[in-house]
Amino acid sequence: MTHGHTTGTPPRATPEPTAAPAPTAPKPGRDRYLDVLRSIALVRVVVYHLFGWAWLTVLFPSMGVMFALAGSLMARSLKRPALGVVKSRVRRLLPPLWAFSAVVLVLMFAGGWDPAKESSDGPAWGLVELLNYIVPVGAPPFPWHIGSKSGLLEDTWAVQAAGPLWYLRAYLWFVVASPLLLWAFRRAPWPTLLAPLALTAVVGTDLVRIPGETGNAVTDFAVYAGCWVLGFAHHDGLLQQIPRYVAVSCASLLMAFGLWWASGHLGADGWDLNDIPLAQATWSFGFVVILLQYAPSWRELPGRLAKWDRLVTLSNNRAVTIYLWHNLLIMATVPILDRLYELPFMRSERAVAALDATYMLWMFALVWPLIGLAIVAVGWIEDVAAKRAPRLWPNGVNGTKGSKGSKGTDGRRRAAR
Repeated sequence: MTHGHTTGTPPRATPEPTAAPAPTAPKPGRDRYLDVLRSIALVRVVVYHLFGWAWLTVLFPSMGVMFALAGSLMARSLKRPALGVVKSRVRRLLPPLWAFSAVVLVLMFAGGWDPAKESSDGPAWGLVELLNYIVPVGAPPFPWHIGSKSGLLEDTWAVQAAGPLWYLRAYLWFVVASPLLLWAFRRAPWPTLLAPLALTAVVGTDLVRIPGETGNAVTDFAVYAGCWVLGFAHHDGLLQQIPRYVAVSCASLLMAFGLWWASGHLGADGWDLNDIPLAQATWSFGFVVILLQYAPSWRELPGRLAKWDRLVTLSNNRAVTIYLWHNLLIMATVPILDRLYELPFMRSERAVAALDATYMLWMFALVWPLIGLAIVAVGWIEDVAAKRAPRLWPNGVNGTKGSKGSKGTDGRRRAAR
């Protein structure tokens, strides 16, 4: 179709043609592929802490994936002034932590725990360490045993409840370090990307031993910093500039090295990569490279995945709540399920044996409704922390889809990873 006078009418003065309006760029939104990965990672964390299957750390290295996704979002946010972005991220993290800490500390104090008496560094330092429940710059203190084995909760419940806080500590460190890391990455991408693996080879293999919780914090930072910076690389398009066969081949070789290293350094839990820092770092790094190389950048979930849209949206909007509370809720399933043994039809040995055999499956089935209750009860704190109107169930209905940013043989005795 051409512009001009209409056929069959007398010629008239033709007005100056007006330029067609420039096409409007699509509004940036959530990458639903990354949201799906975060949801899978959260489910895998819950399953791992419940069943304690070491092979899950190989099948899907959840923590590496979660740090990579957070790194990508952080790179996007750092288009704004860095100080404001860091303050915003820290603000979103702390109020959900405070709610969790308040519950856990009340339970521990009610159980008779006195951090001033139990600290090996003196009473004053024991009280100072409690500040890590407010701002997780270090490791929060907790009693290794509290109550009794015959109590309502297993006597190691405090260890399990406080276990997930290592992730918040590492996340906080990464957020604070991100402006400098991103600056270094954009000037020297490959050294910045690979330096964490080299650091892990030093501090994660006892080549250089840093004692105490400081060593644990430095090791955690080194192990997952590569994944965090991979998030930068994904956001900036660096990974897409590498031919896929090259990226996948190099990632596969790195993952093969990780498995080889793990095979010679198996711990008490066998192939649990959480106990083998260098294997965890290299396997997670390669795994994330492959996931991001094949990233389709969905704006909507395609095909059969669409039926999971609401759950994916909910889990992403409440990722901090789910992660913080899931271990405590796993343990809370035990006293609930133990009431089943008191039912009249459970007096036969056959019924008791059947419940014993399926106990872990019942725990798995029960923990999800409990997580749902936690989302309703305290999940809205994530909204308040992000300066949004509180929402009880943000699953994408009514315009709530996708918000910005966001060990032993069973889950009661696993370290939270």
